[in-house]
Amino acid sequence: MQIREATEVDFDAIWPIFKEIASAGDTYAYPSDTSKNEGKRLWMDLPRKTFVVVEDKKIVGTYYIKTNQAGPGSHVCNCGYMVPSSSRGKGLATAMCEHSQEIARVMGYKAMQFNFVAAANEGAVRLWQKHGFEIVGRLPNAFNHPAKGYVDALVMYKWLVSG
Repeated sequence: MQIREATEVDFDAIWPIFKEIASAGDTYAYPSDTSKNEGKRLWMDLPRKTFVVVEDKKIVGTYYIKTNQAGPGSHVCNCGYMVPSSSRGKGLATAMCEHSQEIARVMGYKAMQFNFVAAANEGAVRLWQKHGFEIVGRLPNAFNHPAKGYVDALVMYKWLVSG
């Protein structure tokens, strides 16, 4: 497995992953009918950097990193991670979480914040907590899950600088 920075041509391989996750509507607050052009804008154009996980010359996961807030909050980054159902259970999310924290430090970020984690996404919540993220906020019934109805959205945060 290799994690590398994505290029423009990678989006054709990222798109099926993005489409699967956005269409499911159970983890991201993207419209389930997000177009390919809008998906590219959200995943490739708006973030500072986008990365892909490559296994046997195939893209099997992706994440982005971007500044969470401007000005006095610009030392905090935000990331989004996507792994298609066909690649789950192989440690890709763990590898991307670890990689993104290293990249964040290199890029000068002091903290990482996940703004809107669906509480029903229990696997992700457990993984982020395992990697030192704390739940610092809970937005009651803020996420409309397609199967579970209104569930809480979590704000998760980790200070990345030692000492």
